[in-house]
Amino acid sequence: MSERSGLFAGDDPFALARDWLAEAEKSELNDPNAIALATVDANGLPNVRMVLLKEIEENAFVFYTNYQSAKAQELDQAGKASFVIHWKSLRRQIRVRGEISREEGPKADEYYASRSLKSRLGAWASQQSRPLDSRASLMAEVAKITATKGPNPPRPPFWGGYRISPVEIGFWAGGAFRLHDRFFWRREREQDDWSVLRLNP
Repeated sequence: MSERSGLFAGDDPFALARDWLAEAEKSELNDPNAIALATVDANGLPNVRMVLLKEIEENAFVFYTNYQSAKAQELDQAGKASFVIHWKSLRRQIRVRGEISREEGPKADEYYASRSLKSRLGAWASQQSRPLDSRASLMAEVAKITATKGPNPPRPPFWGGYRISPVEIGFWAGGAFRLHDRFFWRREREQDDWSVLRLNP
């Protein structure tokens, strides 16, 4: 444990992740909270896409999406997911694997209300992941939603959050000559204590 000093110091991986993200927010030009979220479909075929991490809670990572999207269907079916967040300017990354649960309560309402009006209306208008005739038809749907939902639309019932409760969190920092530093926090279940391993680069 004495080796985990400097960048890797501390006994709480979520606090460490928050610290790294806060540092990245000072140096990354665009979307320092962008994560590559990996899921699998019913046949086990992987899917990866970029989404925005919106909160690092005391014991989980939270993002939001359309529950009718392909990613949501895969999340609900598998109940598990992983992601990586990479900051090129800092030469650091965090990898997470864990169990999935929905965030459909007041927190989802609060986050939805904090978004710009156009984003809130867009959430209503977009049938995410499904075929679209044209951009014009999408914009027509936005206009229709704007007329019917008004300036303060409620959160759509098909839109909300997902929480990843990790069983593994990996912290990576680039080193000279590709001799990187890697520490992985692992546990069998959310209620278990973490074990921490240093891994070869």
